[in-house]
Amino acid sequence: MDTLSYKTVSANKNTVVKEWLVVDADGQALGRLASEVAKLLRGKHKPSFTPHVDCGDNVIVINAGSVNLTGNKWNDKTYIRHTGYPGGQRSLTATEMYKKDPARLVEKAVKGMLPKNKLGAEIFRNLKVYADANHGQEAQKPRAINLNDNK
Repeated sequence: MDTLSYKTVSANKNTVVKEWLVVDADGQALGRLASEVAKLLRGKHKPSFTPHVDCGDNVIVINAGSVNLTGNKWNDKTYIRHTGYPGGQRSLTATEMYKKDPARLVEKAVKGMLPKNKLGAEIFRNLKVYADANHGQEAQKPRAINLNDNK
């Protein structure tokens, strides 16, 4: 039989090429920033994307302290957690969480957009978020990414 046969190439841990990327969150809307960062972390922007493998890049988000929330989300958006004790449900508004740690807003938004399994936890470890422009990954020679160009 003289037909072309194409085999699906599946990436694995040994064949994945990871690089370091820097994303500037200055003036970006939180949800739109988080969805683009989640795509970069997951590796969906690569032609060799494989759903069950960590084939995404390492992403550094800087200036997380100057991220925007639209509408009345600064007061209406709540982050709920539970202490584990009866009656232990606690909640924070976005403003309260921003005052405690601005980087956690971005971390929670991105984590919610990743898979809820072991692979998602492994991928989340490839994210570094900093509230200002200083980051400690200069040795990795990260490449700057402008999210506005990806549209």
